[in-house]
Amino acid sequence: MTEKIQINALENEAIYIFREVAAQFKKPVLLFSGGKDSIVLVRLAQKAFYPAKIPFPLMHIDTGHNFPETIAFRDKLVEELGVELIVRNVQDSIDQGKVKEESGKYSSRNMLQTTTLLDAIEEFKFDACIGGARRDEEKARAKERIFSVRDDFGQWDEKNQRPELFDMLNGEIDFGQNVRVFPISNWTELDVWTYIERENLEIPSIYFAHKRQVFLRDGLIWTASEHVYREDDELVEERMVRFRTVGDMSCTAAVDSYATTISKVVEEIRDSSISERGARIDDKRSEAAMEERKQQGYF
Repeated sequence: MTEKIQINALENEAIYIFREVAAQFKKPVLLFSGGKDSIVLVRLAQKAFYPAKIPFPLMHIDTGHNFPETIAFRDKLVEELGVELIVRNVQDSIDQGKVKEESGKYSSRNMLQTTTLLDAIEEFKFDACIGGARRDEEKARAKERIFSVRDDFGQWDEKNQRPELFDMLNGEIDFGQNVRVFPISNWTELDVWTYIERENLEIPSIYFAHKRQVFLRDGLIWTASEHVYREDDELVEERMVRFRTVGDMSCTAAVDSYATTISKVVEEIRDSSISERGARIDDKRSEAAMEERKQQGYF
């Protein structure tokens, strides 16, 4: 009963935030990856503006190395909703010489998304970008406000943030600035999955346990793919795995699992002692990896 009350309160807060975005900004966009958090955002946006359609587009910054299951789900959902989807590709930023492709053992396109994102914000003149970051994911994300102001270079200054008192959200920005908005900032991973279960939301199959060709490195389980660097002595095997988070496959590892339903995933998360982003190698590059990326304009 307590959990139900908590989920209802979190849902009401998120719906309020969505409506504040619509009221305070001229051109918002919802950052959508096809992952579980952005799927929850879409459902919350639907509820916030029902019976009207979601009044802003969805945008995906595609690394080109995303999991195929996620991209297929993204396109299916957008078609069902009848909303506009904007896709901008990291490959274009590479081709234009704006960013350089990494190489070697820990190469990834994840960090390269920042340039593509900032270019897209400038292209469409978005003044508010709605994302699914949560404070429980990572310590840098725990520092951010629900309305998080970025300067005209897209940068975040963690020491210069506005106070947020009670439910008062200040969307006033200067010319060139934009705001990142996090409606589920106060949710936990378990809250997200509890909501998915309650709302009976469809999610990509990659979140459930399935047989997959993988290999082991640094104690983590990696997808055997042309997009993921693999040494000759890193042998491919088939294992039952699932993914707790679905970023660029070159930096997102799987976990051993037999959770094939939402209820089993919820049970597994309750019993887990490992953080959700424990399988994201890009967060392990340095102690302040995420904070440094966010300062540069990352999600």
